[in-house]
Amino acid sequence: MDDYIKFTQQIKRKTGIDLVLYKEAQMKRRLIALYEKLGFSNFNDFFEAIQKDAKILDEFLDRMTINVSEFYRNGKRWEVLEQKILPRLIEQNNGKPLKVWSAACSTGEEPYTLAMVLSNFMPLRSISITATDLDENAISRAKIGLYPERSLLEVPTDKKQQFFTLEGSMFKIDEEIKKTVTFKKQNLLADPFQSDYDLIVCRNVLIYFTEEAKDQLYKKFNDALKPGGVFFVGSTEQIFNPSQYQFATEDTFFYRKITS
Repeated sequence: MDDYIKFTQQIKRKTGIDLVLYKEAQMKRRLIALYEKLGFSNFNDFFEAIQKDAKILDEFLDRMTINVSEFYRNGKRWEVLEQKILPRLIEQNNGKPLKVWSAACSTGEEPYTLAMVLSNFMPLRSISITATDLDENAISRAKIGLYPERSLLEVPTDKKQQFFTLEGSMFKIDEEIKKTVTFKKQNLLADPFQSDYDLIVCRNVLIYFTEEAKDQLYKKFNDALKPGGVFFVGSTEQIFNPSQYQFATEDTFFYRKITS
């Protein structure tokens, strides 16, 4: 048996993560680079080390979940969210607080950006965002809320002054913003989703999955939205056949749930 296939089976038994649903060439290349850096020469030895050492398991999870993020990433899309999508969702919800989910939230930049954008429409105490990720290390870092300056390059000046404090060479996000976000561990492919969301944001993650996995996830995300709710994806993740999943394009990279 191919040692990578065996590794995927062992990892699924140990963690519940099905690596087969990720694009094989990308994932294999990333994991080989990791095990070589750690001093191993094959997947069998790498898995034995994962079994024995929680730190190596954490490194594996960190590598496979691609924790690359920044605030207001692809800023023009956030402008569309603020100027077009949110006003409609707020009107549709009769002014009541929106139910919002940041899926695969990495180290927190995305849900905290959502909170800052929503603060233009409502007080922080009315904002509640669920943020989930597979990587507990990323979630821990998100809860700390400490970021290098490069993560803040796209943050509007007024928001940077209002919601960040310089601590040494890092920027600490405001405690009131942190209170708006609840972080949880979640495996998108294996775990059930909550429902009745007004807005789901899942950006720059789906590109790593196979077409079969994406097909499964689009259906799960649609089921998790209210009718008229919006699914916001990353700038390389356009859905070319949205109606197949009961979505209609509301703007580029924004998809509205429709009912048949």
